[in-house]
Amino acid sequence: MAYPDTGWQELVSAAQSARLRARAAFSGFQVGAALLDGQGGIHTGCNIENASYGLTVCAERVALWKAISEGAGGFSRLVVVADAATLTPPCGACRQLIWEFCGDIPILLADLKGRCALERSGQLLPRAFDAGSLR
Repeated sequence: MAYPDTGWQELVSAAQSARLRARAAFSGFQVGAALLDGQGGIHTGCNIENASYGLTVCAERVALWKAISEGAGGFSRLVVVADAATLTPPCGACRQLIWEFCGDIPILLADLKGRCALERSGQLLPRAFDAGSLR
């Protein structure tokens, strides 16, 4: 699949670069993410593992936390890049946080071979739990 429009290429490149900074000494599975904010800023993240696997953080969450900590908002697109046999979607925890902080945004799953697929966060997390569920 070709990228849905030209606006994705810069995000894919940013996610590919972020992937190279991943700390994946245990799994060897490097992931990069790039998140576009409402002002056109790009926030990147890579997965960061440690010996206590439960403390590992995914690329998507790193990008999101960096963006929020810098005051960014109005997120409109996310790219996730990994080198795997199948395109790699966000894990369940990341899906929840993407939904809560970004809403129903398009997410491009891409690999190093040029394959990609476009999803929406609402498709990846149907019937999501959010603040509206607390009322």
